[in-house]
Amino acid sequence: MEGPWVGTWRPHPRRGPILAEFSTPGPKYWLPGTMGHTAHDPTKYRAPAYSFRGTKSLTEASCSPGPCYFIHPSITKTGKHVGPSAHVTARPTTKMQVTPGPSDYTTEPADRHVYLTAPASSMKSRPKDTTGFQTPGPGTYTLPRILGPRTVYTHAEPCYSMKWKSDYQSCFQDLAKTPGPAAFDNVEMDVYKRSAPKYSM
Repeated sequence: MEGPWVGTWRPHPRRGPILAEFSTPGPKYWLPGTMGHTAHDPTKYRAPAYSFRGTKSLTEASCSPGPCYFIHPSITKTGKHVGPSAHVTARPTTKMQVTPGPSDYTTEPADRHVYLTAPASSMKSRPKDTTGFQTPGPGTYTLPRILGPRTVYTHAEPCYSMKWKSDYQSCFQDLAKTPGPAAFDNVEMDVYKRSAPKYSM
């Protein structure tokens, strides 16, 4: 309750702590606590904290109909396994469709694919050409030679040419044009034989 006015001031309940109640610098400078995980004192060691979580949500891989659904014992993971049984049902009604009969097929040409038969050749006329051939004739090409030393695409064997007979030592040789024995100097024996030891004074 608020009291009567005292001059320009009226007594009223205090709205918060005042500085006279504290021996510290004030409520503004509170030190952080050392308990708990949130707003912990960064200068102090903080022990590991563990939280209690609820149950995990169901995933698609683990979802199942549950025990309220009863599965018949004949249903297995590979399919339904039951004994053969006959059902008494009415004949199914089908539409009458127009299908070819046995006389609509000819089986004679198929006999040669089933039974062994002798080879037969058919005679047909030559087909008519729709357009004339626009290709060059045989005389248009010039084939490369396959004989000789320098052929294009074949391996050339060794070639030998025929020359005329040499005039050496023949009756047609002019011996006057050849040097005689006196045209050559005597060769010292030291050139083509082992030389004897020599002594100088």
